[in-house]
Amino acid sequence: MGIIKSTASASNGYYALDGVNDDYVYGNYRYIPLSEIIDSFVATYVGESKLCEKVQLNDINFHAIRALQELSYDTITSTKDWEVTVPSTLVLVMPIDYVNYIKLSWSDSNGIEKIIYPTSKTSNARVPLLGTTYGGFLNTNDGDLDYDDPNSNNNFESATSAAYNASSISEAGDLDADEVDDYYGGLVGGRFGIDPQYAQANGSFYIDESVGKFHFSSNLSGKTLVLRYLSDGISSTNSGGIDLTTSLVPKLAEEAIYKHILYGVLSARTDVDPNVLINIKRERFAQTRNAKLRLSNLKLEELTQVLRGNSKQIKH
Repeated sequence: MGIIKSTASASNGYYALDGVNDDYVYGNYRYIPLSEIIDSFVATYVGESKLCEKVQLNDINFHAIRALQELSYDTITSTKDWEVTVPSTLVLVMPIDYVNYIKLSWSDSNGIEKIIYPTSKTSNARVPLLGTTYGGFLNTNDGDLDYDDPNSNNNFESATSAAYNASSISEAGDLDADEVDDYYGGLVGGRFGIDPQYAQANGSFYIDESVGKFHFSSNLSGKTLVLRYLSDGISSTNSGGIDLTTSLVPKLAEEAIYKHILYGVLSARTDVDPNVLINIKRERFAQTRNAKLRLSNLKLEELTQVLRGNSKQIKH
């Protein structure tokens, strides 16, 4: 076992921060910047009589970024949280590094999160401008239909979306059986149960993919919204580029990044022995599996405590 001995003065700067930027300093030892991984890869694998001879740095940067993106989806699981207040417009833009949402919820006065479920019963269709040709639609010079201008809130809003946002209909949990039958499909005389996704009063949302915005039901106005979403782990600069120094990789997945870069670089070459490529592919798979196991963060004591509940006898 390696032993690290450090002087007290070396750690005083870490523990005696002024409280301004503490959230961006504490715990960073768990991560390593992607730029350092690239430098280490160049020093280890690139050069004469090494696996990667005459490899350009741009190729390494490309495969390093792709490795971090791919591993962020299901191995590293780069998740982020937003807590915002739902505005009166009931519209929220997607975060700049948004890939997919994990969960949307709103927190009550006790800090308990209540899940918001998506709805597929509405949308925000684009509104074309009326014209005098082509069936009543205005045709622009490039052959596309021109669309209506955004409203005062700078949001494109169709009549369907406006009606959804302004709806004051009670949630299904507040309706009796006859009202549920009438409202959800006219199933009088043949209703066998309500769809569980509608049997809640937490509100609903849908995503307007074409403009990158979330739309919420009217009962969520003013609520404290918690958006937990999946990111690709890549940090952007103010100019829209990629910042390799602030794109962080967990140290438990560092070796997996090396193998992804190595396989990506060699698979693009024509002078690589196929057997060598197969072995590196196997190593990449093994290191990715190891990283996933390490980052799963399973603790025996916590798992045992949960499993103890399986021995309880439930009386009816």
